[in-house]
Amino acid sequence: LGLEDALKGFVAMILAGPFLTGYTQTINDWYDREIDAINEPYRPIPSGAISEGEVIAQIWILLLGGLGIAYGLDVWAGHETPTVLLLSIFGSFISYIYSAPPLKLKQNGWAGNYALGASYISLPWWCGQAVFGTLDKPVYFILPILYSIAGLGIAIVNDFKSIEGDRALGLQSLPVAFGIDKAKWICAGSVTLTQLGVAAYLQTLGESLYAGILIALILPQMYFQATLLLPDPVENDVKYQASAQPFLVFGIL
Repeated sequence: LGLEDALKGFVAMILAGPFLTGYTQTINDWYDREIDAINEPYRPIPSGAISEGEVIAQIWILLLGGLGIAYGLDVWAGHETPTVLLLSIFGSFISYIYSAPPLKLKQNGWAGNYALGASYISLPWWCGQAVFGTLDKPVYFILPILYSIAGLGIAIVNDFKSIEGDRALGLQSLPVAFGIDKAKWICAGSVTLTQLGVAAYLQTLGESLYAGILIALILPQMYFQATLLLPDPVENDVKYQASAQPFLVFGIL
């Protein structure tokens, strides 16, 4: 990779991170302000540290800035079809209907968590592939979609700390719908079984080395599930994420 490719990668990270993830988080915090007032009243919006006008301005700046960067990447990559821009528009739309009424996908634990997992895993993956290559092989879709199921499990971890507010406002997160004990097993199972499925798929492609590396990265995740997630997912949610998630990310890479 040369300097130009490194710069493209840096701009793509700015797009996926500060701009569109920032947009997603801000719009989610705005529509979650009543829940956060119960669960986490110290957060910027429910605490009054940031005004309504500032929130709305931040949402528009991050969204429009992100779409502008996406189009710039398409021009830079010489795309006839603005693939990165289209992916960004689609992801921004999913972010909106995830958080905002009337659809508010997060009201349903399955739909909301899969939308979240797909947005955080599949969309950046496809963006990177579009910038540096082409989206013309089934593997470019199968692997991200499979990993998005693991992303569903990661999203469940974030729901454990919000169970009180979710229940009070009628949101059917999986910990609310199934209870903490069942939800923690759904969480662990979706993360682990999905990655085992990815390893098996890689094996069918003749990629034995990558399949073996992935299996090695799954083992520490299972250890942290057994020692942190399953004993107490509410108390250990942050510790589990910090301990196990790097191995999941290395596997994706």
